[in-house]
Amino acid sequence: MSTRTDRPSVRPAIGYVRVSTIGQAVEGVSIDAQRDAITKHAAAAGLQLIDMHQDELSGKRADTRPGLQTALAQASEHGAVLIVYSLSRLARSTRDTLAIAEQLESAGADLVSLSEKIDTAGACGRMIFRMLAVLAEFERDTISERTTAALAYKRRQGFKTGGHAPVGFAVDRTNGKPRLVEHADEQTALATIRELHAAGMSLRKIGTELDARGIKPRRGRRWHAKVLASIVRREQITAV
Repeated sequence: MSTRTDRPSVRPAIGYVRVSTIGQAVEGVSIDAQRDAITKHAAAAGLQLIDMHQDELSGKRADTRPGLQTALAQASEHGAVLIVYSLSRLARSTRDTLAIAEQLESAGADLVSLSEKIDTAGACGRMIFRMLAVLAEFERDTISERTTAALAYKRRQGFKTGGHAPVGFAVDRTNGKPRLVEHADEQTALATIRELHAAGMSLRKIGTELDARGIKPRRGRRWHAKVLASIVRREQITAV
């Protein structure tokens, strides 16, 4: 295992780039632009850029990106500096980001993120890195919550928000713009589901009770727990 005391005089560096359709639209940074920035930084910092790896997909988990895994393994093997254009190109969750930093640190390697001007070779850089990782995930979670709330509000107003009409509703296209209108029979099913769920009945027992009362699901002959779980979850979100 490499340590911070046995590094070569010219330290090796590994570049990693990633881009997705969403990433390009938001950041406008292509793989070529990331490569160029990383190459220039390595030269200016006196690092020997020995390899560059890439992934051209938008997977959130670090372990599903082969280019990243190869870059991490190579940086760890050589006690090198892993250079990325930004933390968003490296990982999409605090867990993955910190796991990567710890993996590199334990191998005597370091991480440089150009956009955030982070270099984990120093204590200050490591502290800022951890703080930014937490803040980045907080921002994504906040956006997700706002989107969920906005969609729930639109559903309460009767607007169709994509996909099939939820159980209890049908799509009315009378005026050109699709709106959700109540489906009488399915509203009866919804009311019964709410009542039984509020009484503490399990999803499986709710399905059995609906079948016994002759209340039919939209598809199939019997109510399934998976369908009921989706309905209950939607009802909880809509009530927000």
